[in-house]
Amino acid sequence: MSSRQRPQVLRTLGEKVRPDITVLLIIDMCNDFIHPEGKTAVRAQRPIEHAVAVIPQMQRLIAAARASGVLVVYGQHTTLPGHASDSGPWLDARSRATYSVEDICLDQTWGQQIIDEFALAPGDVVVKKHRYSAFAGTNLDMVLRSAGIQTTVCCGVSTNVCVESTAREAFSNDYYVVIPADACASWDMNLHEATLASARHRYGTVCTTAELEQIWRQA
Repeated sequence: MSSRQRPQVLRTLGEKVRPDITVLLIIDMCNDFIHPEGKTAVRAQRPIEHAVAVIPQMQRLIAAARASGVLVVYGQHTTLPGHASDSGPWLDARSRATYSVEDICLDQTWGQQIIDEFALAPGDVVVKKHRYSAFAGTNLDMVLRSAGIQTTVCCGVSTNVCVESTAREAFSNDYYVVIPADACASWDMNLHEATLASARHRYGTVCTTAELEQIWRQA
């Protein structure tokens, strides 16, 4: 019986986020989640100040990623009209979720659109997602493997829900996971910190925007 050679392991942050093998995954920076006139702020009364506060760090990450050739992918939460993307378990969870709105980011509406602060550029990819994870029921894995991606840098909102779900599924699909702590936010920053602690202990590398900027600019 032949034995398989031990796989190569990328251990340092610099090795993991090499531009040619890295994707910057921007999760749910949509009007309904971030804008003061969006559904979560207006109808669910969700605090959005933490999410708004990380926009400048995310803009810096996007600029550094594009300058160094890192693939930029937006995970865009989408609810299809007429319950076409809903299920019983999903609606049950949404009905009990904190600061939740059932028809959030309705397809083809202003609320679904990526916020104006993040103008899409040629080469950027938008993946419509109907669940917390950007991998669930989407073509994201195919897009990343086609591009030779090995590492996912996950940022956006909310740290403890969609960012975490995407990061955990990325790890389960054998991608390295990197989370810039200052480019993610939650309505409750205690939940944000707890999520980052779990990532550090079990499946991801937690860093800062400045660390990624420095590596990508040097590259």
